[in-house]
Amino acid sequence: MFRNSGGRAVRTIVITGGTDGMGAALARHYLEAGDRVVVVGRSRVKFDALVTGAAGGDLAARAEFVAADLSSVAESRRVVEHLRAGYERIDALVLAASFVRQRRHTTAEGREASWVLFFVSKFVFVTGLAAQLGAADRPVIVNTAVPGARADAIDFDDLEMTEGFTFARSNAQQRRANELLGILATDANPGLAYVTWGPARIVRSSFAGDVGTAMKVGAAVLGKLLGQRPDAAVRPIIGIIDAPSPGRAAFRGAKRRPLTIGGHDEKDAARLAAAVENGL
Repeated sequence: MFRNSGGRAVRTIVITGGTDGMGAALARHYLEAGDRVVVVGRSRVKFDALVTGAAGGDLAARAEFVAADLSSVAESRRVVEHLRAGYERIDALVLAASFVRQRRHTTAEGREASWVLFFVSKFVFVTGLAAQLGAADRPVIVNTAVPGARADAIDFDDLEMTEGFTFARSNAQQRRANELLGILATDANPGLAYVTWGPARIVRSSFAGDVGTAMKVGAAVLGKLLGQRPDAAVRPIIGIIDAPSPGRAAFRGAKRRPLTIGGHDEKDAARLAAAVENGL
């Protein structure tokens, strides 16, 4: 097993949305810590700037960029196949890709973009990389889906919200689906730590998205006045990755939150998996 300059075993960290905001802060931290980091994102320019700005003389050997738009199912599957072919072990998977849309948007694949980006792509990564995570001694998934959505937030009859789409409904459904994904992941690998995580407060970032002026201005003003820097916001995630506890958990910042418990969680998780798999 390879070891870094400090004598610690080199881990493989995969980060989606790793070229900006919190994802970039995590990528920079783990590169500087001597780990191998795979960044999945849309901007090669931002990745190059990230690698140039991180300390260390062997970054070229430890940093990889995989270009992808994860609102595409085909792109998500392509990236997973690439990772399966290139890595026998993945120690940590951070699911942080984000592009906020206030309105329903249909992709070239005929899919609802937000549902694919914020849940289906994550399902593809979690299930498709199960063997690589299972090969790690202390595997961990950190899913940046804010915990705490209602247990009944999923519309199983219309997952892509062809009718009655609102930003609030879409957001709640994605968040709840990602909590249920943790049931599937930990059932398959009881030694896995699966954490749904949201920041304690707003984070300063470029706020990628297709939103109205009010949301853009509000995010910019609040971010400047109240927001925390990405490198400060991710400190709790670093703690989770460095000392993972098997099983499911939920956090806002460094504070543990209760998982949402419904009356049919196992059945809902299985129903969700079947619906997604039938659509892939």
